[in-house]
Amino acid sequence: MSELLYPAGEPPVPGHAVEVATGVLWLRMPMPFALSHINFWAIRDGDAWAIVDSGLHTVETATAWLQLVAPDGPLQGRRVSRVFATHMHPDHVGMAGWLTRRFDCQLWMSRLEYLHCRMLVVDTGREAPADGVRFYQRAGWQDPQIETYRARFGAFGRMIHPLPDSFQRLEDGAVLRIGEHDWHVVIGRGHSPEHACLHCPALRLLISGDQVLPRITSNVSVHPTEPAADPLTEWLESLTEIARRVSDDVLVLPAHNEPFTGLHERLRQLESSVMQALEQLRIKLLEPRRVVDVFDALFRRAVGDDPHLLSMATGESVAHINFLRQRGEAEIERIEDGVEWYRLTPGRDS
Repeated sequence: MSELLYPAGEPPVPGHAVEVATGVLWLRMPMPFALSHINFWAIRDGDAWAIVDSGLHTVETATAWLQLVAPDGPLQGRRVSRVFATHMHPDHVGMAGWLTRRFDCQLWMSRLEYLHCRMLVVDTGREAPADGVRFYQRAGWQDPQIETYRARFGAFGRMIHPLPDSFQRLEDGAVLRIGEHDWHVVIGRGHSPEHACLHCPALRLLISGDQVLPRITSNVSVHPTEPAADPLTEWLESLTEIARRVSDDVLVLPAHNEPFTGLHERLRQLESSVMQALEQLRIKLLEPRRVVDVFDALFRRAVGDDPHLLSMATGESVAHINFLRQRGEAEIERIEDGVEWYRLTPGRDS
């Protein structure tokens, strides 16, 4: 069995860069969360730079960007030719609008990611929807947790600089010329609706965004807008597709942690982790359980009442339950006071 290796060395501090391949720079920005950073990438594009992902819209990120684009900064004062967003989460697209306006360039993004992002930004300032409240009540959230959800609703848009009003669409299988090399678009699903990875065979690089991470697992969640979704199946299918289309000799450039080699081994690890989690969930569902009752079967650390962790854990737990329900392995046993109780389908618990 091969192992993952991390050949790129220490990560850059904000405002600085590390060259990971000829004409490709590793950049990093801070985030005020338990996951404290995001990586993004600058690709030499003629006399300019193409940027892949951009960081949260915060004062700290803007300050670091000013250092990067300064004449004496790592980007040498050169213009930005275009901005790519792997997907619509705020740490990836948060400063895209700021960059496209500053350099009068286009945003490149898949259609579903762009439109979904615009939709979520519109929620800023809105009251929490009844459908969202019901979703978390069905999962077993208590009244104080529901009130926190109401208070935090709409925070997504506050982490994103206004997006440009048009974009250039990234489509699966498209080949883009960036500088001297071709980059192939590989669309993945599950973590987000239409996540774009960029693969350069000539440089043996894969910009994987959040689709493949080396030390942590991508969040694969069901959200209140589509409560019956099965994103776990989509994610597993995407991992299989990446293994088919991208060779194992690439240096993977992930959004979090460090660049690594051993792509196919990591894909096997991720699939195995999902299978193990599903088996633990099957055991847990030998007795009727609410969504909040299965956290200890799926996660190594306690979730507690941290709103961010609670929301992600709930979404991931529903995703695993929906995976079993789609295959007839689990069902709603009863509904009490608006709360759903799940168990293995009779005949499956042997």
